[in-house]
Amino acid sequence: MKVLKLIPVLILFVALHGCSSVSVAVDYDKEVSFDNYKTFAFYKPGIDEVEISDLDKRRILRAIDRELTAKGMIKSENPDVLVNIFTEAEENINIYQNNFGWGWGPGWGWGWGMPMTSVSKNVEGSLFIDLIDRNKNQLVWQGLGKGILSMEMDKKEERINEIVTEILKKYPPKQK
Repeated sequence: MKVLKLIPVLILFVALHGCSSVSVAVDYDKEVSFDNYKTFAFYKPGIDEVEISDLDKRRILRAIDRELTAKGMIKSENPDVLVNIFTEAEENINIYQNNFGWGWGPGWGWGWGMPMTSVSKNVEGSLFIDLIDRNKNQLVWQGLGKGILSMEMDKKEERINEIVTEILKKYPPKQK
């Protein structure tokens, strides 16, 4: 009996837990040799246009800096590539309804239970990281990461780091 009542709660937990991962997609110019890119700088005019708080911009830029540096790239005044970002956010409202369940029936004994409905809200954020060949002034690589954002300040930076790390795991692309 207790197990049957827990099934909708477990399904909701699994559904929400599955949403906590980061979805990543990348696109790049297959004609470019990414081995030639050794230095980078942030594209300030583009980053200034991003409509998020300056605190979040700095969190994202620090994470990108850390990841690219870990890959052996060097921040430079005369870079090979310029790094630009932009973001999107979408509020999701999820309604889960279980119309079938066991419970007390009319009068006495077992019967159909009450329907269970739960509502959850979250914000799904998208972060785009663009790498632009400075000499050609062309986009050569773009990474997109989508994930549920945390509104808790102590977890926000951790979540941003996770999203940036997952995106930049795909850089440089494995070319044949």
